[in-house]
Amino acid sequence: MALRSGVYADSVRLMQVSRDVGARDGVTAVLVAMATPLNLDLAAGMGLAPAEPASPEQLLVAISADDDAALAGAVAAVETALAERQRSTASAQAVPARTIGAGLDALPGDGPALAIVSVPGPYAVAEAADAIAAGRSVLLFSDGVPVEHEVALKRAARAAGVLVMGPDCGTAIVSGLALGFANAVRRGPVGIVAASGTGAQQVSCLLDAAGVGVSHVLGVGGRDLTAAVGGPATLDALAALDDDPATEAILVVSKPPAPAVALEVARAAAGLRTPVRQAALGPDAPDLTAAVEALLGDLGVAVPDWPSRPGAGEAALPGAVLKGLYSGGTLADEAMLLAGPVLGDVRSNTPLRPELGIGTDLAAPGHLVLDLGDDALTVGRAHPMIDPTLRLEAIAALAASGEPAVLLLDVVLGFGADPDPAAALVPALAAARARTTLPAVVALVGTEADPQGWSRQADALAAAGASVFASNAQATRHALGLLGGAA
Repeated sequence: MALRSGVYADSVRLMQVSRDVGARDGVTAVLVAMATPLNLDLAAGMGLAPAEPASPEQLLVAISADDDAALAGAVAAVETALAERQRSTASAQAVPARTIGAGLDALPGDGPALAIVSVPGPYAVAEAADAIAAGRSVLLFSDGVPVEHEVALKRAARAAGVLVMGPDCGTAIVSGLALGFANAVRRGPVGIVAASGTGAQQVSCLLDAAGVGVSHVLGVGGRDLTAAVGGPATLDALAALDDDPATEAILVVSKPPAPAVALEVARAAAGLRTPVRQAALGPDAPDLTAAVEALLGDLGVAVPDWPSRPGAGEAALPGAVLKGLYSGGTLADEAMLLAGPVLGDVRSNTPLRPELGIGTDLAAPGHLVLDLGDDALTVGRAHPMIDPTLRLEAIAALAASGEPAVLLLDVVLGFGADPDPAAALVPALAAARARTTLPAVVALVGTEADPQGWSRQADALAAAGASVFASNAQATRHALGLLGGAA
């Protein structure tokens, strides 16, 4: 275990380093992270707490291994990864800015119009407030921001005439520039306002498959349309897109919103010059694919046959249940909304109704859909779109349980995501099928232009026996069909 001063890296990069080093032979645990109180608690839980006092400005490197040789190799691998990250063409005398405000002050002229904040939640509010005070819009990638601080930031942003995207905004595309977990989609006339990261990815990728591009994808954070926040960023984003000459149609994407907030958004949308269509999930609302198809109709574009690949054609065992293992919360919600009326109660760690919740062990008999990307499961570890470990463990546990099931998954491609998700998922599916009959259905969200390539991933997953669909709604309906139902 070691603490280092004068070294900083963003949390996503450090999680990737931890994952890569943890995969080495003989390494039993790795935590490379800034020494925040949360990360120090995680290190203590691993039995690797530092003996000396630590501060959040220090880098914590905690490793355990089977022997000295494995430990030395892991330490060297961490050093190499950090050294690669720190290489720069700047002069040795250059001192990087330590705050958003200082960084903006050091830029020539007016500088950028958008600041990106990705630091632990307790420190994110001050950085975002600095950017707002400097007249910049903010993409607030950080989670763990208290809801009252979110409201205060968004009120300040409205007064300053700028936009706060977030907190916990993982996906945005601004003037063709993909930020966070976004996909390589073509430019075009559709502006997207999204209180959902994977929901935005699903609809933008379907639009791309139909030959229609996007002008901007403005994420607003998953809580923006809740009663506690009230939708201020959604309203501001709608107004911004309405003023954008490149935007000819707007799509609003979200998990089920608070009814009163949804009504306010609908009223605001009705007063805009640009037509707005809703893709807000709910028991009586269209699924995301249907919302895209309706938007294509508005634009006079024919609905294509959405890309898919047939699988092995396995039949489910008698008494089989649905087991959904999702990395995207909105896609998990969509699956449950489609499955519930057909199958009855579907349990979840993020249930549609409180009484359908499960314990912290994430296990329950019967129909079950898990959101493995929920904030409670990503504390101290990479999101499952980056690190598949949690899902691979869940697949192995399902195969070992003996409970007959149909497996439903999402695989989300794009910038920032696992560079080759099929490489880990294909062996896991093969191992599971060697133990039991387990038909697998995959919602593969992405485009051909993504670094991973939609067809390359789809072909690999289909060769492993999975049925693959570009549409999560179609994937869910296919899984329900294997169970003898239809939605």
